[in-house]
Amino acid sequence: DLKGAMEILIEQKRQKLSTVEKLDEHMDFASQLIFAQNRGDLTAENVNQCVLEMMIAAPDTLSVTLFFMLILIAEHPTVEEEMMREIESVVGKQELQS
Repeated sequence: DLKGAMEILIEQKRQKLSTVEKLDEHMDFASQLIFAQNRGDLTAENVNQCVLEMMIAAPDTLSVTLFFMLILIAEHPTVEEEMMREIESVVGKQELQS
């Protein structure tokens, strides 16, 4: 079912790319994969598999990456202080929100 859903989404993306006036505004990883398939560098199955893996793997890899990033920040207080100064320079005295 998931594979079929990916095929539908990729086809929708392909249709959208064929009708846009400015490609720059719509270029992303999926678009690059579609263009690679159009050039003959990838098969439709390759594109489907790459998109599927991105959708499945991204939450796991992101959570692990964020965890280790937070550990590294905690282990390097000067970096944490510099980050806080930068946040304050952008946000000012506003209360931070999600």
